[in-house]
Amino acid sequence: MPTNEEIRTEVAQWLNANWSPDRSLREWREILVDGGWAAPTWPSSCFGREFTSEQAAVADEVFREKGALGAAQTGVGWLASETILVHGNEDQKQRYLRSILTGEHAWCQLFSEPGSGSDLAGASTKAEKKDGKWIINGQKVWNTNAHRADFGLLLARTDWDLPKHQGLSYFLINMHQPGVEVRPLKQMNGHASFNEVFMADAEIPEQDMLGKEGEGWRIAGTTLSRERRGFAGDRTGSSLKDLDGPIYEEYRQELASAHEPYNWYPQREGRVDLVMRRARATGAIRDPAIRQEIAKLISMKEAANLASAVAEQTRRTGSNEIIPAGSIGKLAKSNIARQASLVHTMISGADAMLSGPDSAEGGIVSEILVSVPAISIAGGTDEIQKNIISERVLGMPKEPRSDTGPFRDILRNVIDN
Repeated sequence: MPTNEEIRTEVAQWLNANWSPDRSLREWREILVDGGWAAPTWPSSCFGREFTSEQAAVADEVFREKGALGAAQTGVGWLASETILVHGNEDQKQRYLRSILTGEHAWCQLFSEPGSGSDLAGASTKAEKKDGKWIINGQKVWNTNAHRADFGLLLARTDWDLPKHQGLSYFLINMHQPGVEVRPLKQMNGHASFNEVFMADAEIPEQDMLGKEGEGWRIAGTTLSRERRGFAGDRTGSSLKDLDGPIYEEYRQELASAHEPYNWYPQREGRVDLVMRRARATGAIRDPAIRQEIAKLISMKEAANLASAVAEQTRRTGSNEIIPAGSIGKLAKSNIARQASLVHTMISGADAMLSGPDSAEGGIVSEILVSVPAISIAGGTDEIQKNIISERVLGMPKEPRSDTGPFRDILRNVIDN
């Protein structure tokens, strides 16, 4: 394997010969993929160079120094690529991975359903095999960017006579086909980040099942583990705003479009960063009751930061404890957000109910109050996280289950089959 210095030299020479801010974004990324620098940690058979993470970091450093852009790394496409890398066959890798790296195709995640809540294994979207194709009927919900997606990661039930975790299969579905309808969902905070997706006799070719029939639950675990780690960032980072050229402007537009559904996410976490400034500016810092709640909030935030650092160290050691650690962090975020919402309400008083540019923080405080409830639901409810922590961390007995046996015999709050 090449040394770090050899990698730096090779990347620099390659960029000197190929990089130009006057190229179009798509043209540059096609060149990037062909050169093997779009995803250098990937296998050589999948447009990569089989680098270690350390070696890839060296290449990334040279990209930053020269202001060169990397592969498309926004949204669910990166989850799709990593899932396909692990579970896809060679045909699927060749057909789908390149267009993810170039940004040609956008993806969405079709997991959650209105009838199964946080119980992902309770999915009842039906996949039936007919004439060499899978026919899909069902509904998914909370699907970010589904209205812009070209393809989706779909979890559907192929066998109703097996226990619920065993009868699921994983598919790659074309979103631009008859039988797929996407409807945006308007949230109470005014944003429309999510969608609901209806599938009525939508078709999936046999070769677009990922893995084997019945392996959906295992493959979904790969997708969710990548999701917990978060999406990869862009190579140029914050320095992008200072760079000139057609390709940078195109890239800024791409990022703005990709990040738009998430611009309210800081508000759903409570905006702890605004608390002290607002407490001082309004004089609320002199109120002992408010000071006590602020101290509680800051203590909770600092404790969560320490727990997160421990979880990251655990992840680096390869320990299996990362899933419970993730649940602890998720539950901590919910508790912090609710405490922050309380503190913002105490500081602003009745003004917290006002929205618009003349209200507290230009409407940010009122947006916090109506956004915070989402964090206790998204990505698994607080109740689900408590179950995971109690069973996997504290070693408490599991809850009694009523959902064993064939899935078709399980009582559900939807009418099907």
